[in-house]
Amino acid sequence: MPIAFTRAVSPRLAECETTQAGRVDVARAIAQHAAYERALAAAGLEVRRLAPLDDFPDAVFVEDTALLLGEHAVILRPGAASRAGETGSTAAGLAEAFAVRRLDAGHVDGGDVLRIGRTLYVGLSSRTDQAGLRALAETVAPLGYDIVPVPVAGGLHLKSAATVVADMLVHNPDWVPASHFAGVEPLAVAPGESLGGNVLLAGATLLAAADSPGTAAALAARGFDVVTLDISEMRKADAALTCMSLVSAPPA
Repeated sequence: MPIAFTRAVSPRLAECETTQAGRVDVARAIAQHAAYERALAAAGLEVRRLAPLDDFPDAVFVEDTALLLGEHAVILRPGAASRAGETGSTAAGLAEAFAVRRLDAGHVDGGDVLRIGRTLYVGLSSRTDQAGLRALAETVAPLGYDIVPVPVAGGLHLKSAATVVADMLVHNPDWVPASHFAGVEPLAVAPGESLGGNVLLAGATLLAAADSPGTAAALAARGFDVVTLDISEMRKADAALTCMSLVSAPPA
């Protein structure tokens, strides 16, 4: 059974690192996160919570702290200095299930890493730098993965703009053109839904954000079993669906 590793919402979430204007309603964020975990469980995933980190406002966004590659977990180095203290807890929580490796230089947020087969497309963003990209390439090369850098023109992370479901790239072409990626069929987000490119395939269920109904409808029309979730408070923290979990997957 696939495992989705999550972490509880910090009571200090309203102090998170964000470029957005609205203040997070923490109580509502907790309710939205609970609905997210229920959706993962309903899709057939085992939900395992990592240890809470109440003093780290962004800790619920576990995706940025690690990269799961088959039997391996690569502990990353988030680009926001306030998040550096999260990684030790993530490593401890993953150690029982994965062989843990650590990035030793630069900065990489997991939200900037999009895996397609044995290729890791890595967004160069405000949170991921060239030094981190080089360190990640050295770390994953022995595991059989290649790195392809991708410039990010909009959104906080690469995966704010693009994710892959089956062999389909769901993306915002204004932020990340499909030409950067190989072996996938592009599906552009619906007009006006700039963040609709972040979707999460959980088992046979495709989770999509409620604020991108046109994109969700286009995916449903292609045969996906789509479940939409309200993540409005997470949006105020520059976050998306994939940010809130680390989902195990078999090697490519």
